[in-house]
Amino acid sequence: MDQSFARLETEKINPAPVMIDLCDALSMVRLINEQDAMIAAAVRAEEKNIANAIEIIVSHMKTGGRLIYFGAGTSGRLGVLDASECVPTIGVS
Repeated sequence: MDQSFARLETEKINPAPVMIDLCDALSMVRLINEQDAMIAAAVRAEEKNIANAIEIIVSHMKTGGRLIYFGAGTSGRLGVLDASECVPTIGVS
């Protein structure tokens, strides 16, 4: 892995689900649920930063700026999914 990414928490391997394919169905569901439960706490810890980012993005978009996604794999597909929902959901072109 490129050393610039190796130090980022989001790019590290999560050891918890590494052997999920060897779990029985109930253990698999519990593992997924445990991992999902961590999301709310992570977002809570970054609420101010997320709100600040939203305010900056909205401010720039109001003056003609754009929000540009960068991503590959799942991240890239989620960006395309978001873009396809912009027109019907929030009415932007």
